[in-house]
Amino acid sequence: MLPKPKKAKKAARPKRDEFELEEIVRNLTEALEEQNEVVLFLWQRDEPLRGKIEKMDGQTQLIHVRCDYELLKIKFKDLLEIKSV
Repeated sequence: MLPKPKKAKKAARPKRDEFELEEIVRNLTEALEEQNEVVLFLWQRDEPLRGKIEKMDGQTQLIHVRCDYELLKIKFKDLLEIKSV
């Protein structure tokens, strides 16, 4: 009888406290209102993403980001850090 294969473990998403989440939301809101270009650091992505916030959808928890000529939809929980350019 063959042994069962072991399941590969995924990398755990980093935990963020309430203050970090509030800071991210504040920066996102400011970037959306002022149409500033931002740099987004995402979980499990090597390179930061640069673009403008076009929409934040509270129901789906998605952030719509315009990068060059492409519209990307990013999950809020995947966002680690945001910096203005």
